[in-house]
Amino acid sequence: MISREPTLERLAVAEQLMLAPFGLDEAVLVRALATIGEHRVDDADLYFQTTRHEGWSLEEGIVKSGSFSIDQGVGVRAVAGEKTAFAYSDDLGVESLMDAARTVRTIAAAGQSRRVKVGGAGARKVAASRLLYAPIDPIATLDSAQKVALLEKVEKLARAKDPRVVQVMAGVAAEYDVVLVARADGTRAADVRPLVRLSVTVIAEQDGRREIGTSGGGGRFGLGHFQEPLVQRYVDEAVGAALTNLESRPAPAGEMTVVLGPGWPGVLLHEAVGHGLEGDFNRKGSSAFSGRIGQRVASRGVTVLDDGTLADRRGSLNVDDEGHATERTVLIEDGILKGYMQDSLNARLMGVKPTGNGRRESYAHVPMPRMTNTYMLAGDKPPEEIVASVRRGLYATNFGGGQVDITSGKFVFSASEAWWVENGKVLYPVKGATIIGNGPDALTRVSMIGNDMKLDSGVGVCGKEGQSVPVGVGQPTLRIERLTVGGTA
Repeated sequence: MISREPTLERLAVAEQLMLAPFGLDEAVLVRALATIGEHRVDDADLYFQTTRHEGWSLEEGIVKSGSFSIDQGVGVRAVAGEKTAFAYSDDLGVESLMDAARTVRTIAAAGQSRRVKVGGAGARKVAASRLLYAPIDPIATLDSAQKVALLEKVEKLARAKDPRVVQVMAGVAAEYDVVLVARADGTRAADVRPLVRLSVTVIAEQDGRREIGTSGGGGRFGLGHFQEPLVQRYVDEAVGAALTNLESRPAPAGEMTVVLGPGWPGVLLHEAVGHGLEGDFNRKGSSAFSGRIGQRVASRGVTVLDDGTLADRRGSLNVDDEGHATERTVLIEDGILKGYMQDSLNARLMGVKPTGNGRRESYAHVPMPRMTNTYMLAGDKPPEEIVASVRRGLYATNFGGGQVDITSGKFVFSASEAWWVENGKVLYPVKGATIIGNGPDALTRVSMIGNDMKLDSGVGVCGKEGQSVPVGVGQPTLRIERLTVGGTA
């Protein structure tokens, strides 16, 4: 059997799903882009998407709800200077596409705009090849009975783990997403993006006190990934967190040393630093990192990457939502700011190349620079040595919600699992701890970096300007000096 090159295979799938059934072909795409190019614009693209999503949830021992949805449409964009004209339609017919093209054509010419040469059929260029995940439909990887059985297994394992578990909630979701990008320069790109997630939440009760614990994971593969050993691990983590919180005491408050555990605590890095390194904020000068390329912004040893090329990871993409290949972008190297994450618009205006970070929630949204998998590289310290070095401070191993002000870099995060440490000993779990600081400042206070870098389990969702996209985070164990901890003690 002879297989096609991966990009051509994905293009064939996308064309079969979104072009051929609606009377669309390459000639129509060229005509739509040419219509946009009748006015002076710097860039133009068409973004076709079809998404099927299925979800099941269990509560109180039974599968209480299930959902299935299909969404498809096309987004049409023209860019002139800093201005963007955008229209979208959930009708993939020829007339709807041409109506959208004529709508965005009305964008006013900007001083720095130019007339885009639209590639004809002979000028078609196929995006670079890559295969980071299998182009499968994950919804079909288990039948309905198997999906229900998976959730029931979570329930059974959690209740068997400890008699104090009084409630179990579990959910499984699968998404099959196919996109096709047609750019004005003739570039054609497509992606077939599977995405699955299993979530586990338990409530434990003791002496009238109730506490919650959560776990789960996922990525770009089929539902068969959730074999019993992995499901057991998720259950152990969720039950362990709930039981730990049953023993927690009010968190002390004040300025202190904070140790962050590996993996998911990298969400603090994502929010407090990552957003500030996105190209749009820096082009506009609104980020705390604006204009600081080549300057020291973090302690020695701190190297931060955004990497959309990791196989099977939740935040990875073969191509971004503008048709550019994702990259392994070094943002900070040994404490020195090296670059920003860029989409095509901000890259052009800043005189640099796109980094494959142009992302959008769906065909009904405009792309913008967004993170993929953002993480800090490991150092050389054993995590036990880092904890043992703390005279008095907080050891945070899991986080809930948080928020950041991009302009100032100030952040506030709530720790869902944390421990109090004195004289190098982990004494007891604490509850109600919030970590308050300034992202750029916090990076300069990193004093020890663990050798245990870990990525999160595949649960991250990032919000920006009303758009949500799947992402990944990660880091090693970190010791950070003089962070403010808000507590309840």
